[in-house]
Amino acid sequence: FFFFLMIRRPPRSTLFPYTTLFRSMMKTAKLLLHCPDQPGILAEVTDFITVNKGNIIYLDQYVDHVENIFFMRIEWELESFLVPQEKIEDYFETLYAQKYGMSFRLYFSDVKPRMAIFVSKMPHCLFDLLARYTAGEWNVEIPLIISNHPDLQHVAERFGIPFHLFPITKETKEEQEKKEMELLAKHKVNFIVLARYMQVISEKMIDAYPNRIINIHHSFLPAFVGAKPYHAAFERGVKIIGATSHYVTTELDAGPIIEQDVVRITHKDTVQDLVNKGKDLEKIVLSRAVQKHIERKVLAYKNKTVIFN
Repeated sequence: FFFFLMIRRPPRSTLFPYTTLFRSMMKTAKLLLHCPDQPGILAEVTDFITVNKGNIIYLDQYVDHVENIFFMRIEWELESFLVPQEKIEDYFETLYAQKYGMSFRLYFSDVKPRMAIFVSKMPHCLFDLLARYTAGEWNVEIPLIISNHPDLQHVAERFGIPFHLFPITKETKEEQEKKEMELLAKHKVNFIVLARYMQVISEKMIDAYPNRIINIHHSFLPAFVGAKPYHAAFERGVKIIGATSHYVTTELDAGPIIEQDVVRITHKDTVQDLVNKGKDLEKIVLSRAVQKHIERKVLAYKNKTVIFN
C-alpha cells in the first residue's frame, strides 16, 4: 500500500504549478499606504485583516527615518473576508486612515487596469509592450494606442488594437490633446505609457493622471539629455549608457523614477552600436516599470518612489 502511494503521488515539481495557478486565481485586495510613522500602525492594519478572516499573502513595509514616513504594501485573499469588497475602502478610511493621517490606495486583483500607449515613430518599445501583453505576462487591458504620426498604425493592426491618430502642431496641440483626453475617459483608461512619444504632455493631462503617466528616457538621467544623446555620449567617450523610466510631472524629465539600468560601452562601439544597445535597454527598463505599476508595487511620495519587492 505504501509503495502504491509512492508511485501515485505526483512529484513536488508537478504539484507546484497547480498551487501557483490556484493562488493566482484567488481574488485579492492590495493596499498601499503612507503616513507619519508612529507605533502600532503595522499591528492595526494586519489586525483589521486577520480579525475579518483575511489571509495575508504579502506584506512589506519601510520607514524613511529622515522624513519620518511609514510606507506599507499588503495583500490578502478575499474569499473568506467578512467585509464586503465594495465597503473595504470606506471601513479603512473611517477606522484607520483618519486616525493615522494615512494616504492610501486600494486595488482588487479582479479589476484589470486599463493602459493607453502613446507612440510617435520609433517602434521598439511598442513592439516589446505589445509582445508581453499578447503573451499574457501582464494583468492589464490595452484598449487603444494614440499617436501623433501614422507610421506605427500597422503595428497596432498586427496586434488587433485600435489606433487613433492625432497630428499635433503648435497651433493644434491644445485642441488635439483635449480630444485625446475625451477618448481616454471614454475608454476608462487608468494610466498612460509613453513608448517614445515625442511630444511634451500638457499640465492639464498630467493633472488628470498624477503619477499615472510613465515615460522612458533615453539616458541615465540627467546626463546627455537632448535630441541626440547617443551622439553626445559617443563624443564624450562614455563607458556606460543608460535608460530611465519615470512618472511624468510638469518639470520635464524630472518626475519620480521607477526603474533605471545601464549597459557597458567600449571604445570599439560605434554610434550605431550605442543606438542599438540603447534601444534594447529602453525596452527592458520601460517594461520593468510598467510591470511594477501594473502589479501595484510602486508608491510615489514627493518626487521619489518606494518600490516594493
